[in-house]
Amino acid sequence: MAVAVVQEWPVEDRSTENYDAVNERIEAGGVPEGLILHCAGFAGDRFRIFDVWETSEHFDRFMADRLMPAVQAVTPGDAPPPDLKTYELHNVITP
Repeated sequence: MAVAVVQEWPVEDRSTENYDAVNERIEAGGVPEGLILHCAGFAGDRFRIFDVWETSEHFDRFMADRLMPAVQAVTPGDAPPPDLKTYELHNVITP
């Protein structure tokens, strides 16, 4: 079943330097298996990433194999983790 994954970080400035550096590393490996949609941007005083994955297993595998290694290579070790929420989707419509 498809799942939505929402990650949010409080921000003091509107720099996307860390996101861009992590994203560049991820994109170098091509589109991750199981990814349906990825978008990122500012929502008030927070930076939000919203993904839709074919299954929670696809997201878990992406986190372990691609995202966390990219994050660890780019951000300081004491960077706070995001507020992470996942939920199953009843319906997904794509063009």
